Amino acid sequence: MPETLTPLNVALDHHQAGRLDQAEAAYRGIIEAHPGHAEALHYLGVLLHQLGQHESAAGLLDRVLVLSPGSAACWSNRGLVAAALGDAPFAVDCHERALLIDPSFANAANNLGVALQQVGREGEALDAYRRAIALQPGFIDARTNLGATLARLRRHEDALAVYREALERDAANASAHFGAGNALRELGHLDDAIQSLQRAVELAPGHFESRVNLGTTLGLRGRFVEAEAQYRHALTLRDDPQIHVCVGATLGARGRFHDEEAHYRRALTLDPDHADAQHNLALLHLRSGEFAKGWALYEKRWQASKYARIEVPGIVEWKGEPIAGRKLLLVGEQGHGDQLHFVRYATVLEQMGATVDALVPRNIAELVGGARGVNRVLIEKPQQGYDFWTPMMSVPYRVASTEPGVPAGHPYLHVSAARIGEWPRRVSKRAGERRRVGIVWAGSPTFANDRFRSMPLAALDTLAGVPDVAWFSLQKGAARVQLEGSALKPHDLTDHVEDFADTAALVEQLDLVITVDTSVAHLAGAFGKPVWVLLPANHDWRWMLDRDDSPWYPTMRLFRQTTLGDWAPVVESVRGALTPSLPAPARPNPA
Repeated sequence: MPETLTPLNVALDHHQAGRLDQAEAAYRGIIEAHPGHAEALHYLGVLLHQLGQHESAAGLLDRVLVLSPGSAACWSNRGLVAAALGDAPFAVDCHERALLIDPSFANAANNLGVALQQVGREGEALDAYRRAIALQPGFIDARTNLGATLARLRRHEDALAVYREALERDAANASAHFGAGNALRELGHLDDAIQSLQRAVELAPGHFESRVNLGTTLGLRGRFVEAEAQYRHALTLRDDPQIHVCVGATLGARGRFHDEEAHYRRALTLDPDHADAQHNLALLHLRSGEFAKGWALYEKRWQASKYARIEVPGIVEWKGEPIAGRKLLLVGEQGHGDQLHFVRYATVLEQMGATVDALVPRNIAELVGGARGVNRVLIEKPQQGYDFWTPMMSVPYRVASTEPGVPAGHPYLHVSAARIGEWPRRVSKRAGERRRVGIVWAGSPTFANDRFRSMPLAALDTLAGVPDVAWFSLQKGAARVQLEGSALKPHDLTDHVEDFADTAALVEQLDLVITVDTSVAHLAGAFGKPVWVLLPANHDWRWMLDRDDSPWYPTMRLFRQTTLGDWAPVVESVRGALTPSLPAPARPNPA
């Protein structure tokens, strides 16, 4: 004879089949007839938790724990409800109680790990997940939770090993592919990361974070069209302001600057205080020469994900107060090029009556110390002795009412005679009467856009046929190895270059500097040296739009890519500009 179903079995059948309304009615019917029915109370509490009714669920589970204090399952479920109500410490207590009752309860160990993470006890969480795996080796969720915790602790090699173990047991687990992809990206294995994240997306097309992280990783590989597609798909899953910013950024990364703004505006419609959207919109305004709007929004940069706020403890940050007769510390920020670019504002501050000292890195300190308007240069933060301090790139906003555009006055840097030293003799010995042209073809490889702003030295080989030119390498860093076999055969004197003051002394001996977008471009421009800058299609905001000159540097000429990554037309334009055979300037011949 078929087994007769009990009312509880009927309720559980509805529950397991997802017929939650019928399950709830069945559980309540049992409880109405038997108010102390612990199992019906327990499962109704679980159902209400699933429905998001956590307060009601907590009340029911608490009743069960009075009736059956030895129920490990109920203690564990009470822990889940406590976590949902934001009471992580009590959740930890509940899961620990469940494990005391039943030390073999793998699910409780996994849940304990989650709760321990929520209270910041990451090391103990690792132990809890490992316990769950030891109890149940096929527990994939515990393995992916272990991997995620290791990743949060920046133990990416260990996390990757855990995810790979999970995939050996379940090759179609989307969470494990997602975690492995993230770990691979952090370890710099971008192609492998993309492959793992693509698999995660295939297995779980509706997983928002997989789409986003795949887009981000594609972007790091320079595959911006594909990145944009992933971000746009993510937006069909969630209308998220940060992802609108990401779409805009992928457009900007391809040089489509005119198409960015709508996406930042949408992000700000969703979140009016979204810092990344405000920052990117600021750069669009500055790129367009809308300086008043741009500098105002640029003050939001400290909230953007790209920046860490500068602090100078013990000194008041300048917010535009009168500074006549006051001492002000001008603090360098961002890269060396940025600081050489914006130290020009020291003159403006001096004209407002301030005594201006500058805080900058050691390797540009000598140059900055000689800038017009700078009284003294520091390389370590002071704790007192100043009325105000200000980030260097906040000055344009603070002085906008008196200096709304680009401050005039070039050159604004100089190098001392002591630094000039032997440089005239070294350069003249190699150049003779030929034109002297310095070249820089690569920037720091750690810069986010370096793969596009730098070029291989071989890309300049066609310049070798330009007559009457003595080429000089200004290149430092790993890219110097490219000098071997170069058709240009540039003279390399950079073994004598210890810091930017030495670079400046060498630049002073040249007739022209040709460089990609690096700090040398700013150095040469600040010295009033003719400088040609070769720009990628996704160039920095300060080179503005649709012009071959720069308001920042009167002696600068810009050569722009029209197709991202294609340097050949740019170099051909440079070759054409160099080809006229101009006599080298008359110079004294050093002994």
